[in-house]
Amino acid sequence: MSNPITISCHDCSMLDTPTCEDCVVSFILDRAPDDAVVIDAQEARAVRMLGDVGLVPRLRHVVNG
Repeated sequence: MSNPITISCHDCSMLDTPTCEDCVVSFILDRAPDDAVVIDAQEARAVRMLGDVGLVPRLRHVVNG
């Protein structure tokens, strides 16, 4: 199995922007603001496919760099 992907809102350059409000992480998981989301490669692929066909908002996480 591949390494998991960690999505932390604190590391995202979209934090506190209108893009953040329409992110799949908030849409699906209704997580607390300080909770990171960890998904594996298969889950990331599934989320991407759902976003591609419009069933959920696309993942808009962009790591600050």
